[in-house]
Amino acid sequence: MFRYYVPPTFRDLDRMQRRMERMMNAFSPYNNEPAGYPALNVWVKDDDMIVTAELPGFTPESINLSVMGNNLTLSGSRAEEDLPEGAKYHRRECVSGEFNRTIRLPYNIDPEKVEASFDKGLLTIKLARAEADKPRKINIKSN
Repeated sequence: MFRYYVPPTFRDLDRMQRRMERMMNAFSPYNNEPAGYPALNVWVKDDDMIVTAELPGFTPESINLSVMGNNLTLSGSRAEEDLPEGAKYHRRECVSGEFNRTIRLPYNIDPEKVEASFDKGLLTIKLARAEADKPRKINIKSN
């Protein structure tokens, strides 16, 4: 009996790619949530973590931040743009309404040492690592 090779379809390849992406994300401690709004950058320097979020058109009063353990939650709202009477959108890409985004950070944060600033639509958050979560040097005694 002869067997013929049947190449995979695009649907099969797409399904395999999604499975591989899920598997790879399961092993990554930093990238296991899908990208969302707002766009974020997160980096670590010494024992501080810096998070920047792009929020054009928002005001500091319309943004809420909270930290619990190693989770940072960013939420807020922006009013919908008023159009002149009789005008209709030709293209609409700017976000309005409410958003809520929580990201898991690689270590616990000290909520008393969180600093945030907002300048020209860029929110910058400085997060200090919790003392209890910092690695400690253990002295070894000899007998």
